[in-house]
Parts: sequence; C-alpha cells; structure tokens
Amino acid sequence: MWGGLARPFAAGFFLTLGALTAIVLGLAISSLSTVLIYIAIALFVALALDPLVRFLVRRGIKRAWGIVITFAALAAVIAGMLWIVLPPVVRQVEQFVRDVPSIVDDILHSEAVLWLENTFGDSLSDVFDEIQSFVTNPSNIAAIGGGLLQVGVNVVTAISGAIIVLVLSLYFLASLPKMKNALVRLSPARSRETVAEMTRQITESVGGYLAGMVVLAAMNAVFAFILLTILGVPFAALLAVLAFAITLIPLVGSVLFWVGATVVTFLTNPTAPLTAIIFAVTYLVYMQIEAYLLTPRVMNRTVSVPGSLVVIGALVGGTLLGLLGALVAIPVTASILLIVNQIIIPRQDAKKRGV
Repeated sequence: MWGGLARPFAAGFFLTLGALTAIVLGLAISSLSTVLIYIAIALFVALALDPLVRFLVRRGIKRAWGIVITFAALAAVIAGMLWIVLPPVVRQVEQFVRDVPSIVDDILHSEAVLWLENTFGDSLSDVFDEIQSFVTNPSNIAAIGGGLLQVGVNVVTAISGAIIVLVLSLYFLASLPKMKNALVRLSPARSRETVAEMTRQITESVGGYLAGMVVLAAMNAVFAFILLTILGVPFAALLAVLAFAITLIPLVGSVLFWVGATVVTFLTNPTAPLTAIIFAVTYLVYMQIEAYLLTPRVMNRTVSVPGSLVVIGALVGGTLLGLLGALVAIPVTASILLIVNQIIIPRQDAKKRGV
C-alpha cells in the first residue's frame, strides 16, 4: 500500500522539481537576455569579418596579423564615419527638434489641411489645434524621448554595449577555427566529415550574407544622402544614417525607408510636393537597380532563400530581437535550409529506398 503511494508522491515531487527548475532557468535567461544579445551580435560580427581575414590568409598573411589588420581597418572606418557623419547628424537632430513646431504649423496651414477643414468642419480644426499645442510644448517632446536623463543613460548603455561587442567579436574571430573544430569533434566520428563541411558552408554563408548586407546598406545610405542633398531636403545626413540602419532589414527595409523618407521630404516642404515626387521616383529606380543588379553581385556566395521565407524570417526575427533579429533571421533561415537539404532530406530518401 505504502509502496503504491510512494510512487505518485515521488512522481509529483520530481515533476514539481522539474517545473521549478524550468522556471528558474527561464528567469535566469530573461535576466541574462542583454548579455546573450551581446554574445549573439559579437558572434555575427566575427562571422562577418571572417571572410576578410581568410582573404588575407590566402595572400600569405598569418591569421593573427590578418585579424589585427581587419580590426584596424574596421576601427579606421568607424572613426572616419563618426568624424564625418556624427557632427552634422547632431546638428540636424537639434535643428529638427527646434523646427518641429514650425514644420507642424506649415503642415496645418497647407492647402490640403485647409481643404480638409473646410470639408469636414470645425471638429477637425479642433483636432489639429490640439496636435499643434501638444507639439509646440517642449515638455511634451522631452516626455516622448523619456527625458534628457533617460536619453543620456541610453547613450552610455549603447556605447558600453558597442565596446563589449567589439571585444567579444575580437575573441570570437581569433578562436573561430578552434570553435569549428570543437563543434566537429562533438559529433560522432562517422559524421565528422559531413559536419565539418556543413559548418564551413554555414559560417561562410552567414559571414558573406552579413558583410553583403552592410555593403548594400552603406550604398543605400550614400545614395540617399547624395539624392536628398541635391534636392535640398533638410536633415539629409540624419536620413542617411536612418537609411543605413533600416535597409539592413532584408527586402522590406528599402521599402520602409522609401515610404518614410518620401513622407519626411513632403512634410519638410509641403508647398513643393514635386520634391517628394522626384525623390520617390528616383529612389524607386535605385531600388530596382539594387534588387536586380547590385544584390546578385554582392550576395553571389550566400545560400539562396525563397522570398516568402525571407519575409517570414524577417518578421519573426524583428519581433523577437528588433533590428538585430531581422538582420540575422535570413542567414539563420539559410542555415536551417542547408541542414534540411543536405542531412534531413537525404536520410528520408534513404528510408524510402529501404537503406
């Protein structure tokens, strides 16, 4: 009798213990989410820089010196970009904050808004008046940004996070061959050759993809800056920085920036809608050139992913991890497809043949 009761109690005890352990692990992972994100970013940065290091190694340079040269070049590029881009971006952010009330006032007194007021009556005028009074109040703008103290905390956090990521990526890049060998040795001896080849293809595909996306985003930002400057649009440098960040998102990033920049171009000069039309048409032409000419050349060494999976992966990754998730979702999807095509499907075919 007591033995029969002991088993349910033991089973309940172990089930409860397992549930508590799962909860504790979940809380630990949640607490370490920032650290895990830093590790993931650093790993992908290392994979993105690895093709350049391997290129230098093939030219007879030792891997250690190749890593030093790569990071020195990266530091020079980042320093040059900050020196060139940061001052005008800071000035334009300040100018944008100062000009928000006047921009809103110009919009509210534009012909389109006046037509809406005349068509829909005084209720719409009251709504526009509330919008204008809200935007022209500096305290409301500060509240939207979380206050100056919160902005400063976010800036310090971003800088410290960038330093951590760079240091981790340096260590990952230096130990990448050892990490690959360790992964291969963890697999059974009969599968090590296949695992080694899969690891090589996945790391090269991920590294090539990430490097290619950075190149395409930089080209997008340069083109947007030149076009906006020619058209005389305010905040060209700020919009170019946004273009670089947004167009890192595959497929939908260019479209999002195209729509957003067109709206900003119109709002900054509502009396001259032709400027927004010229920008929209010109950038649309560039998007077609990028899709059919630039992207195939830059991405020629990466694993192809169907367009539907690209969109789904970008949406899922963006929902989970924001911009980082949208960026890394495609190489992760490509890696999964590679594993499915070269491991799972051949095994299923072998079962069908009765092997």
